[in-house]
Amino acid sequence: MSTLSDLVYAQGRSSEADVEWLHRLAGDGQLLADLAFADIVIWVPTADDSFIAVAHTRPSGAATLFYRDIVGDLVRPQWRTQVRDAFTRVEIVDSASPDWFEETPTRVRAVPIVRARGRGDASPSIIGVLTRHTNLGEARTPSRQQITFNDCADDLFGMIANADFPDLSAPTSPRRGAPRASDGLIRMDVDGITTFASPNALSAFNRLGFDDELEGESLLEVASGILPKGRDFDESLPIVMAGRAPWRADIEGRGVTVSLRTIPLKDRGHRIGAIVLCRDVTEIRHQEQELITKDATIREIHHRVKNNLQTVASLLRIQARRTHSDEARDALTHAMRRVSAIAVVHDTLSEGLAQNVDFDDVFDRVLKLVVEVAASPNTRARTLKTGTFGTLPSAYATPLALALTELVTNAVEHGLADREGEVEIIAERTPDTLDVKVRDTGVGLPEGQVGRGLGTQIVRTLIQGELSGSIDWHTLVGSGTEVTIEIPMRYLERA
Repeated sequence: MSTLSDLVYAQGRSSEADVEWLHRLAGDGQLLADLAFADIVIWVPTADDSFIAVAHTRPSGAATLFYRDIVGDLVRPQWRTQVRDAFTRVEIVDSASPDWFEETPTRVRAVPIVRARGRGDASPSIIGVLTRHTNLGEARTPSRQQITFNDCADDLFGMIANADFPDLSAPTSPRRGAPRASDGLIRMDVDGITTFASPNALSAFNRLGFDDELEGESLLEVASGILPKGRDFDESLPIVMAGRAPWRADIEGRGVTVSLRTIPLKDRGHRIGAIVLCRDVTEIRHQEQELITKDATIREIHHRVKNNLQTVASLLRIQARRTHSDEARDALTHAMRRVSAIAVVHDTLSEGLAQNVDFDDVFDRVLKLVVEVAASPNTRARTLKTGTFGTLPSAYATPLALALTELVTNAVEHGLADREGEVEIIAERTPDTLDVKVRDTGVGLPEGQVGRGLGTQIVRTLIQGELSGSIDWHTLVGSGTEVTIEIPMRYLERA
């Protein structure tokens, strides 16, 4: 399905500022739908004097009219005149009589979407139309909460038509557990006095330690009585509780955390009150803290493993220097190099908390280490890496790095022994496979004969056993050896 940005830009009539405004408005589509108990649709004009739907939100507390997504559809004939009038006259237009949609009586309101003046703009600009589609088939006597919710929706619709909503100064990308209308809603007047509190909102503040009714109380004074004396609190909390800024804050008391979001209400730029959405997020915050603790622990474990591996590598290096047997010295040197390669991977993992790693960064560091250790005094080896490995699951960075370490080491120690040459590593990633070639300009191998040493056995085990891939050795035409590795991407992605 096309995104809002794709649909808007395809009409060729909107700027980046328009798209950002529409994105912010669509982000509050669920709030508007829940307050209005109606479907909310956002339309933008097309080149052929029509309108296309770019966003649609269904209400969570009422029956939807649109069981099929209408995003990408042109405005229906029965709404076209009303939508066009709202757009051209820049005013809210209500349907004169109930509109029938698929045998269901509905009421439609068309609200012009006006973007606030930006730099270089002479005046606010009309960029689209929002329609509210109310299902009248389930009409019943509204409760006080429903009346208040509808009043809040009407205030926001008026702000949309006057470029007062959405407010771009409000924070984006709210934390997990952002409050919704159904979680708890408080309506305040211009002085910060509560005029309505939904049952869920009252319950949230009761759990914080407030035992009275919220209506008629100053929410800021209520918060002051809840907060423990001497404890630090969010500096934005007083402004949020007073309803003066479109910010978010958390309030804590008795081991309970309630998340708050304030939406100042305005009438042609003048503040007339505020909506405060609240939600008990105690369990969510506990889960977030546990995840942070676990991530920090994992990072520390990786860091300690890296340090321990580097210590082991240092001990192997010291032992290799003191041994008098050439065979033992070579074995210890190879072991030291392998441990060091694994330490590089763990060093990368300890720097972040992601499940994936940039393998190009890992391999560049490993490659530098390998060439320094493997080259003898009479060997001059140049390395060249082309292509990219991309991002790989962290669990499989170690076996791949270790396998490539062995292959490059063999190319330097055996293919380029006592001579000058080049080792090229070519990485090619497709949607289906990760293909890697390690190619050298050395003496080459007899076709069909692969060494039976420990290094070759390690490589086969890592590529075929750990990564479910395939590997093949063959001599290049002229001179040199090429090793081809193929790893199925579906296996890495599943990992």
